[in-house]
Amino acid sequence: MTDLKQQALDYHALPNPGKISIALTTPAETSKDLALAYSPGVAEPVRAIAEDPNNVYKYTAKGNTVAVISNGTAILGLGDLGPMASKPVMEGKALLFKRFADIDSFDIEVKHHTVEEFVNTVANIADSFGGINLEDIKAPECFEIERTLVERCRIPVFHDDQHGTAIVTAAGMLNALDIQGKEIQAANIVCMGAGAAAIACMELLIKCGAQREKIYMLDRKGVIHTRRDDLNEYKKLFANNTDKRTLEDAIKGADVFVGVSGPDLLSADHLALMAPNPVVFACSNPDPEIKPELAKTTRDDVIIATGRSDYPNQVNNVLCFPFIFRGALDVRAKAINDEMKVAAVHAIRQLAKEEVPAEVLKASGDKSLTFGRDYIIPKPMDSRLKARVAKAVAEAAVESGVAALPLPENYMES
Repeated sequence: MTDLKQQALDYHALPNPGKISIALTTPAETSKDLALAYSPGVAEPVRAIAEDPNNVYKYTAKGNTVAVISNGTAILGLGDLGPMASKPVMEGKALLFKRFADIDSFDIEVKHHTVEEFVNTVANIADSFGGINLEDIKAPECFEIERTLVERCRIPVFHDDQHGTAIVTAAGMLNALDIQGKEIQAANIVCMGAGAAAIACMELLIKCGAQREKIYMLDRKGVIHTRRDDLNEYKKLFANNTDKRTLEDAIKGADVFVGVSGPDLLSADHLALMAPNPVVFACSNPDPEIKPELAKTTRDDVIIATGRSDYPNQVNNVLCFPFIFRGALDVRAKAINDEMKVAAVHAIRQLAKEEVPAEVLKASGDKSLTFGRDYIIPKPMDSRLKARVAKAVAEAAVESGVAALPLPENYMES
């Protein structure tokens, strides 16, 4: 652990502090270059944009930039550590945008006292970018922040902790249920956790066919049920008319467990109570709700996924968020809607069913990967994700009416 800590610190400090920088895309070597880049030449694109605001996409980098914005109130599994402590994570998101989807990103850390101040800050700078990726903002404030920004901004706004997690979870879940011979419409689902990721995951599973009345969500006080009087408006959506009160009550006969809560909260005894052929997504990081070794020792019929890269079936947001923005930017979508999210789900889940190329095996360190219990979602290093997910998202944007541009000819086919 000490070695990993020092390696991580060195990685972020050397050879230069941080993980990102700005690169020039045009020549700047001669006096003429500078005259075109700045004064007097820059006046011409200024005039062109003033005449037609859409020209900003032609003459600036707006169309390929995403702002990654946080207030640092829910940093990874570390909690509310403030805006500056979130900066390494936001730079990391910028790195992933560039590495996987060739999107330029700027990290912005916001200090504020109220939700309104945060929203106003972001809304007032939004037009500088092609899209906004919100990150590491605690619930329930994150719901209001995203909803208000979606209403006020003319570009896509996407809270990845909610929707990125939900998309990858749904893709893996649908595949796992297929392997286990179960239908999502009939599945009894237990969700341990009631924050942003949990609520988004359950809402998207419902859009994919799950039944709301078959979902039992738990927070720190136990099962969320209709007779509780301490629920915010988001938890109320999952208030179940049930006599179940504890995890032990809810887990009996459950087909699915989704954990976005904390380490070691699902015991072997709990797992033993689940229905035959259970599906467990233990996504607390770095320590899951139940370790895969314990789960498989307890049940040889279980499919288990975690958020960790050192176990099979990693639920990793990088499988979707760079490519969702890639598709949205390329058709100049004004939003990322449910149709685009569901399209991403199906593109990801389908890719897991296909033969895995040798270069993906090499990058992931696996000798073989075949669709089944230990391979229900693609590996993050699968280069096919960019084309598959971006195209599915772009097509859904066009078909649902939120795109300003048609799908480019031969899009993502090369």
